Amino acid sequence: MSASLKHYDVVISGASAAGLSLALALAEGSEGDLRIALVDRAWPPTAVRNDVRAYAFSAASRHMLQALGAWSPVAPHAQPVRRIEITDSRLDDGIRPIVLTYDNMLEDGEPATHIVPASEIVSALALRVADFLAIDRITPGEITQSEIDPAGLKLTLADGRILKTRVLVSAEGRQSALRDKAGIKLIGWSYDQIGIVTWVAHERPHEATAVQHFLPAGPFAILPLTGNRSCITWSEETAEAARILALDDAAFRDEVDKRFGGRLGEITLIGGRQSWPLSMHLARAYVADRFALIGDAAHGVHPIAGQGLNLALRDAAALAEVLIDAARLGLDIGNAEVLTRYERWRRFDSAVSTATFDGLNRLFSSDNTIMRAVRDAGLGLVDRMPSIKQMFVTEAAGLSGEVPRLLRGQAI
Repeated sequence: MSASLKHYDVVISGASAAGLSLALALAEGSEGDLRIALVDRAWPPTAVRNDVRAYAFSAASRHMLQALGAWSPVAPHAQPVRRIEITDSRLDDGIRPIVLTYDNMLEDGEPATHIVPASEIVSALALRVADFLAIDRITPGEITQSEIDPAGLKLTLADGRILKTRVLVSAEGRQSALRDKAGIKLIGWSYDQIGIVTWVAHERPHEATAVQHFLPAGPFAILPLTGNRSCITWSEETAEAARILALDDAAFRDEVDKRFGGRLGEITLIGGRQSWPLSMHLARAYVADRFALIGDAAHGVHPIAGQGLNLALRDAAALAEVLIDAARLGLDIGNAEVLTRYERWRRFDSAVSTATFDGLNRLFSSDNTIMRAVRDAGLGLVDRMPSIKQMFVTEAAGLSGEVPRLLRGQAI
């Protein structure tokens, strides 16, 4: 047998948060019985080095990291969100009335979300992966070819190495080459918007309050970080975004301050800028022969609600549970029936989320006077309905619907 040939139960392409968490969940849940390979072009993952985003990390996602032993290094960097405020105004309006506000706490007093820097999440997961002998990190590595054979899949890497596996998983992100090679098509479209992210320090404390300003060009979110700092996640029309991104730091700060609304005093830029074109997509299928998609390879949502990472971790938790349950029953974990269970579990929820965030962006990125009046009246009505607010909190916490065991903080 060739020394370059290695056998695995699961090969995961992409050391994203979704890929790392799936590798950990499989290794932890199978107590090392499943052999896992994590293939990526770089180690540590690139997100550790250059990602300035921060995520609205749900309570369910926090439960998952706790169950996987990866929350402790994240916790010092995680800012609980105790209150949500929503405004709806034009950019030059002198007053920004709050149209909806609510406490972001579950009934047991747990925050429904924390704001966590993306790099801290990926770094903690990557460190934990290194603890498991059952996980081989193949980096640098890139899968260039996949062929069905009687025992599973034969994978060829760019450097000529060959891997055999029972299941291949793409956690490669929105531009998944393996998804394209599997012939899985996408439903989706691009928005005439650019996403912009930066960090600021401010004079006054944010008091653990997250703010969503709905402006005609797109939402402008102020996400509280630890200390007197916030992450700005901002959707802007493409042409205007190009102008703003070309500005020097002083002028760029002024554009941020104009949208910030002066609510926390003087602001100072403390992080770099990151930007990307905004789009939405949903894979027409989540599985093929011995192949599954998770995270952004399966669905890409508008960042209006900050739920992209939470959806990705829900995918990873569900797929890990399905595969480990099948392994315990002595089934072939790459069997079509096993993978179809995962697809049924996750595709409907992902489709609803994708459509909801798309609809919210379209509703709140309009300056039409009638539409503005209708949506503000609707938000005002919700503001007077505590039961609806609590439903929003439960949804943001990731605890509605059929929740995988890991997201409830339970071992698989």
